[in-house]
Amino acid sequence: MTLKLSMDLADAILAGRVPDAKEYRVLLTVADEDILSLIAGADRLRRARFANQVHLCTICNGKSGRCSEDCSFCAQSAFARTDAPVYGIMPEEQMTEAGRRAEKGPVNRFSIVTSGKRLPRREVEIVARALSGLDRSRIATCASLGCLEREDMEILKLAGVTRYHHNLETAESFFEKICTTHTYAERIRTIEHARSAGLSICSGGIFGLGETDEQVLELALTVKSLGVDAVPLNFLAPIPGTPMAESRFLTPLRCLKIVAIFRYVLPDKDILICGGRELNLGQLHPLVFAFGASGIMTSDYLTTKGRSLEEDLAMLSQLGLCARPKA
Repeated sequence: MTLKLSMDLADAILAGRVPDAKEYRVLLTVADEDILSLIAGADRLRRARFANQVHLCTICNGKSGRCSEDCSFCAQSAFARTDAPVYGIMPEEQMTEAGRRAEKGPVNRFSIVTSGKRLPRREVEIVARALSGLDRSRIATCASLGCLEREDMEILKLAGVTRYHHNLETAESFFEKICTTHTYAERIRTIEHARSAGLSICSGGIFGLGETDEQVLELALTVKSLGVDAVPLNFLAPIPGTPMAESRFLTPLRCLKIVAIFRYVLPDKDILICGGRELNLGQLHPLVFAFGASGIMTSDYLTTKGRSLEEDLAMLSQLGLCARPKA
């Protein structure tokens, strides 16, 4: 793909035309030496929707380890042998306090994330109470509690939660390679339950598991078809003791290409760069915004360390970007 072709594709999208799958596949053919040809179009799409403002989110690991599922990348799986922390549901007050710390800065969204296929109803209620204690005028709240039923989603909605996070993780055609203890259909059904309860949706995936570029596009088209509101992109940080411990499928340039693919497919949605960004992007980390990212998860992740909020704000300032004003 040439620079002109990427600009023409971006201009067509901004004019309201939705490319077909064949046109999107042209993005997959871009070689590493031509990767910069994707910037102009991807950055134009990002700026048209989000200008120079970047969405910031942060999470609290509200319950860790002993997960019954066998996701091959996850340090919290009971099938893995890792040093990931193991504890039950965090006290309500402790989760609320984590949210109050996030309220004080420019972070737009705070989410409580828990391990396990699904959080029991009693613990869903604890999370709901914890999030209800936050000032909605200062921070929006999310939850990521597994494959919940609609009734659970309604409990969260009543507590003031506005968004539910549930990643599809990868393309349906690749899913059985990374998880065998639940189905792709269950993940989609969870998203549908959240939507029907009136919650917006945050759903994306993790890359570097051995998926092809075609499967990257497949996932992007799937989340587009589901009408998600935000798309988190994670890049595998191989963890000793997991089946993916020796996996090395990513390069900084491939990560940037993945970001661009999602921006072209989802031009008006937040593309959020989350776990593994520091490790996998290295010195090219700041380029994620030019390739279409409109947000980042800041501070620590579930079981790995992240960058501090101060470091991320300094990076944005140097790039002429700023934290998005709170709604």
